[in-house]
Parts: sequence; structure tokens; C-alpha cells
Amino acid sequence: MLLKRWKGWELPERAVTPESLFRNRRSLLKGLAAGPMVLSAAALTGCGDEATADGDPASMIAAVPPDPSAHLYPVKRNPAYADGGPDRPITVEDLATSYNNFYEFGSHKDIVRAAQDLKIRPWTVTLDGEVAKPKTIDIDDLLEQMPLEERVYRLRCVEAWSMVVPWSGFPLAALVKLAEPLSSAKYVRMETFMDPEMARGQKQHWYPWPYIEGLTIEEATNDLAFIATGIYGKPMPRQNGAPLRLAVPWKYGFKSTKSIVRFTFTSERPVSFWEELQASEYGFWANVNPDVPHPRWSQASERPLGGGAKVPTLLYNGYAEQVAGLYKGLEGERLFM
Repeated sequence: MLLKRWKGWELPERAVTPESLFRNRRSLLKGLAAGPMVLSAAALTGCGDEATADGDPASMIAAVPPDPSAHLYPVKRNPAYADGGPDRPITVEDLATSYNNFYEFGSHKDIVRAAQDLKIRPWTVTLDGEVAKPKTIDIDDLLEQMPLEERVYRLRCVEAWSMVVPWSGFPLAALVKLAEPLSSAKYVRMETFMDPEMARGQKQHWYPWPYIEGLTIEEATNDLAFIATGIYGKPMPRQNGAPLRLAVPWKYGFKSTKSIVRFTFTSERPVSFWEELQASEYGFWANVNPDVPHPRWSQASERPLGGGAKVPTLLYNGYAEQVAGLYKGLEGERLFM
């Protein structure tokens, strides 16, 4: 008899919530809001603030031009990343595509409507810095040559809420290989678009635009590191970071930068967007750890998006087996902030 031993992050298929099971966004968000959540008065948060239920996300999305990459989806699910864990059902699509944050379009949760202004074509991706030869690639050319697959990952917000999402995309390691970094490159610096006329949030001068994030080369080439280009078997919605965003499930959500236009390979550690704003609360590493509280709230537990009881937060968000080895010898660093 073949016995399967569940890993810390896996979820049996029978536990996955059907997409059609919950459709009432208002009541679900109300359930989430009923739980305690500590927010910064200055909106210094990595992936969320208060929820609103104004507008119908489906009708807003239907009103914008279709994504030219739609014919590529759905893609085959990678069986090694088929679910989110034994107690983590896949989050309802309506919630995952409306309860999100995109500071380029405003520092609030009612972001779906504003984010539809994001122009996703033309879109190019630049690979530069300490590489064999800098290059700029059209997004559709990039998608055609990348090994697209679907992976179900947990996402843990620094604000102590979480969701489980089926991302489509490709391993970040494939992009690193395409870039051909030199041996001197120790980090990957990721940069989002900059267009204040299109994204009015970028007119807020107190934020250090454009949004910057970074990983070490070792993190970027870990098998978990993923560039997401779609969600729920469809192209990435604008409000979720179209046309491509980072997904690093062992880190807090603010590391998963959206709408990336540049990957720069460098020997110097990048200073990320939130780190520049408030380094004492949002550091470079941002690995999930229930035993290391945020300066203003506990990280010991989380509330799954959609309401219900809190669940314990896991070290590295349940992915310790895959990533803990990346941080050996770095015990002096603030790995969990």
C-alpha cells in the first residue's frame, strides 16, 4: 500500500473550497472584519488596510480590454504544489481578487476600480545590471518562452490575515537563467512601473516610488520563488499586479511586488519600498515567524480571508522544509521582520 506523508504546507484535494461555494463578498468581508486586526494610522502596511464592499469586481473587470495572453490559460497544475496545506482551503476567487492592496492606485482596500486604469500593453521587462548582456523583452514574448504552470501557495499578510491562491506563472529561476547574471551579482532588485498620470497613488510624494523589492540570488533561484502571471486559471487581474508579480510564499505579502518592469542584478543589497519607509517594522528579509511579533501586533496566529476562526501561523508560513537552509549563518540578521 502506498502511503502519502503530508508535508507541512500541503492540503488534500478534498479540502479545497469549490470556487462557486461562496459568492457573497459583502458577508464574507464582514466576517473577516469582525476579527481583530491592528492597523497603522499612517497606513504603513505591507498588504492591506480596511476592507470595503463597494462595486462589483466582476463587472469592473469585464469593462476593461481583455488580456492578450488569455489564450495561454489555464495551465497545468504542478503536482508538487497542488494545494495549501491540510487546514488551508483555496480562497474564494472573488475575495482574492478584491481584498488586496495596490498602493500605486491608492492606500485603501477599495482598489479594484482604480486599478483598471493600469495599461498592461505595451509592456516590457528589462533584465539589466551585472548580467552578461542587458536585454528588454516584450511581455508576450517572455510568456511564450517561459515554462508556465500553476501552483497553489499560501499568502500570509504582515497584518495577520492570509489566503491560499492558485497562481499561474513560472519559476523565478527561469528568468534568472535568461538574464545570465555574472558571478558578482548577489541580489535581484525588482522595480514596478512608474506612471503617476495613470496611477494616481504615485502622486503621493511621501512614498518612495517606484516600488522596489529584492531577493538574494539564492532566494530567487529557490524552487518556491515564482513569477505569477495569472490566477484561478486566468490572466492576472490588474488589481492583483498584472501582467506579472512576485510570489514568495514563505515571506510576508509585502515582499510580493506587483506589475514588475525591471529585474536588476546587483552586488549591493536593495533597499525595499517598505524598508525605506519604516525599517524598524518592515525589513529586507520579511520571513514569516509566529514567534517574532510585529512591533505593534502579534504574528502568532492569522485569520483566513473570508472569516472563520483564527489558525496558528507556521514558521516560514509552512515552507520551512524548502527554505530554512537559505538562512544558515545569517542568525545575526533580522530575518523575521
